[in-house]
Amino acid sequence: MVKVIDLELDLPPDAEQLVSRLKDYLFRSDEKGLANYGNVFGLQRARALDFTPDELQRLRKELSPAEIDRVLMERAQEAVVSLPQFIKQMDEAGIEWGCVFAGDADKTAATVSRFPDRFKGTVIVNPHDGMKAVRELERAVKEMGHKCFYASPFRFGIRANDRRFYPLYAKAAELNIPVFIYTTMTYRTDLPMDIGRPLYVDHVAMDFPELKIVAGLGGWPWVPEVIGLARRHKNLYISTAGHRPKYLAVPGSGWEMLMQYGNTLLQDRVVFASSWFTFSMPVKQVIEETLALPLKDSVKEKWLYHNARRLFGME
Repeated sequence: MVKVIDLELDLPPDAEQLVSRLKDYLFRSDEKGLANYGNVFGLQRARALDFTPDELQRLRKELSPAEIDRVLMERAQEAVVSLPQFIKQMDEAGIEWGCVFAGDADKTAATVSRFPDRFKGTVIVNPHDGMKAVRELERAVKEMGHKCFYASPFRFGIRANDRRFYPLYAKAAELNIPVFIYTTMTYRTDLPMDIGRPLYVDHVAMDFPELKIVAGLGGWPWVPEVIGLARRHKNLYISTAGHRPKYLAVPGSGWEMLMQYGNTLLQDRVVFASSWFTFSMPVKQVIEETLALPLKDSVKEKWLYHNARRLFGME
């Protein structure tokens, strides 16, 4: 069986989270901002609970909000996967361990403590909090044992090269942990589309040459830019998070340069990240789609396993 390290391993959501995300699609899909994600991914979330679009519209027309909550909760409770069940799914998919985030540093630590050999904690802190955020990052790493920091222009509305992120990058470099940076377009309609453009990560890599950076989500639709970044900066990796692997090899999809360089000159700098819940599909299927890509077998092993081990200092 193939060995896998998943650098964006979604934890299985509970019933309340499943219902909340589906209600975003039912009741908020016409709103601006984050609510637009309900519009973009709503049908996938509906299918995950075995609803058709017609069934959802009928619920919306015929039932009261309280009755809709009851129906959705009943269906969601049937779909909930416990952590022990999820560990079994990881075993079946060949996942040795994955980076996880459970809502905040303390909740993540509690989850990791249950399965310390299978999960590594990811930290997210608010760069607008200044030195408070720096101290929280240090506490999460030194006291809780978390292993990476996620810098998210998408969450906080500032670009990767914004100086408010810089004290956190400096602390991450000091702590010798990788920084994952949200590097792609956003469906949020209250932020500019280019909030996560790869070009802004260039400044970060220039200013912090010792910092281990993962440009998350492959940089789409600016894939040539993220390839250029990785060619310029030896400390920068590219992750496959947020995009179904089977589309990476589709002509005209915009991923042609990743497939070319990722199979040749940059084969040591692409890392696997499933983001499986984004697609409402089993994590094993995401891995199978990656294995089906037209890459050399040795390259598939690097993408799925060895490059992540090197990133975390294990090789």
